[in-house]
Amino acid sequence: MVKSSNELHQKALELLDKRGVKLTDIAELVLFLQTPYIKDLTVDECLANVEAVLLKREVQNTILTGVQLDILAEQNALMNPLQDIITDDEGLYGIDEILALSIVNVYGSIGFTNYGYIDKIKPGILAKLNSHEGDEVHTFMDDIVGAIAAAAASRLAHANPSQSELVK
Repeated sequence: MVKSSNELHQKALELLDKRGVKLTDIAELVLFLQTPYIKDLTVDECLANVEAVLLKREVQNTILTGVQLDILAEQNALMNPLQDIITDDEGLYGIDEILALSIVNVYGSIGFTNYGYIDKIKPGILAKLNSHEGDEVHTFMDDIVGAIAAAAASRLAHANPSQSELVK
């Protein structure tokens, strides 16, 4: 049976939290992305945009799918060579990024550039998720979190077109 939007939303929020990601962590990524372009931007404004992105069913479905794959990898429940590819977060795998792009697509082409940039430099919570320390696998989670931040930054830019010029 298909879950209601509220049930999916709550489950997505629960999974982010259980995987060590706070919404403020994502809001800080949005702030990082948009501070050069929007004067006097606050974490609260960024958080509101993160929360709006998380209301999208496509985003909720992506979180559920990616987290499930990460958990299955932690449990050694995937067939090889997929098990090793996901556990090792193999650089040429790319499916983790493709899944994340379903989130980025929600707010247009600016999301692609935001996502590519933040995925490359991995600031804040992304560095922690990508560290490969401990027993947890975050092959999908780091890309999903980066994509949520990129989408929220894009949403923010679209809502503030007159402010989205380089701050001088």
